[in-house]
Amino acid sequence: MTDEQRSEPTPTSSTGTGASGDGAGARGDGAGARGDGARASGGGASADTSRRGADYVDWDFAAAVGRRMAPAGPAVSRGEADALVAELRDSAARAVQPVADTSGLHAPEGAPPPLIVDRSGWIAANAVSMKAMLAPVLDEVVAKRAKAGHQPSATAQLVGGRVTGAEVAGMLAWMSTKVLGQFDLAPESTPRLLLVAPNILTVERDLGVDPSDFRLWVCLHEETHRVQFTAVPWLRQHILDAARELGTQLVPESDQLGQRVQEIVAALPGVVRGETDITQVLATPEQRERLAEVTAVMSLLEGHADVIMDDVGPSVIPTVATIRRRFQQRRKGSGSVDRVLRRLLGLDAKMKQYRDGAVFVRSITDQVGREGFNRVWESPETLPRAIEIADPDAWLRRVHG
Repeated sequence: MTDEQRSEPTPTSSTGTGASGDGAGARGDGAGARGDGARASGGGASADTSRRGADYVDWDFAAAVGRRMAPAGPAVSRGEADALVAELRDSAARAVQPVADTSGLHAPEGAPPPLIVDRSGWIAANAVSMKAMLAPVLDEVVAKRAKAGHQPSATAQLVGGRVTGAEVAGMLAWMSTKVLGQFDLAPESTPRLLLVAPNILTVERDLGVDPSDFRLWVCLHEETHRVQFTAVPWLRQHILDAARELGTQLVPESDQLGQRVQEIVAALPGVVRGETDITQVLATPEQRERLAEVTAVMSLLEGHADVIMDDVGPSVIPTVATIRRRFQQRRKGSGSVDRVLRRLLGLDAKMKQYRDGAVFVRSITDQVGREGFNRVWESPETLPRAIEIADPDAWLRRVHG
């Protein structure tokens, strides 16, 4: 997703019909969607004592509390908000052709356009998607706890679902202030690009850059993600399956839970200090190998979007050099609390994905051109492996011979 930078396609996506569209107080694209998000999210304790993964988190509660916790965004008049939403729609439309021409990828005619959302809309959408994405993972948690004889009462399930829902709400509320754009993979609905209007407005003001140029700059990156997932029909399900499989594997056996908790607690100070990232703490050595393969694909997607954005930028955005320079400076200047939260949520590792993926894409494109690079989209087998992101020539030898 675009976390104060642009976006990453995230496996915790949403419906794409369930977000309200007020960039900073106006109802741009879909005022009725918050209700969709709340209805779809489900959750809460089941009526009997048997527990499903869906009951592990009260998703309705998480979405409702998250929306209340999230700051509303910058103060603007209704007219300013409407103008912002309209320009973001226009910028998204303007980004389509140059991204297609530069990438060689074309979204199909039926691909839905971006949805402009506010922070509440983003939270509602992601609560729905997280529920769908994590259902099989949480089913595994419940099954392993039941196997170990942990069968909570209905009351305990209700309380537990609210507690975990509150924890999710805090994470969603914080993230809703950071994301500029996100391609919503929507595990159980229609995938769609979300642009978070109040965050885009906040960042462009903080940077002191040309608003129209900045909005188009963000949309170039996000349009690349949209075309990746719509022009390559197998990619979305591949990412969803890989993320769910990995999440299920990360659930420890009941007899290993105590040891794993101790290991995680012992390693957290290193995460806070920036000496390691949270993904390395949560995984065993065997799981890290699988995690590295998933990370390689995410690095490809992020690096590709960055490269396309930079290649298109100078021809359509007069102030792109200033935007890039100030944006990078802003990212480095985050406060201490913000840096700690980023490390705990794995966002620092995401920054590395942008850098490593862009180096891979440029190296391949320089050697075999755009068409040669685009062989990466042929099938899951042609995606780069973990070792190949750091060694692009290895991918060339394997795929091109």
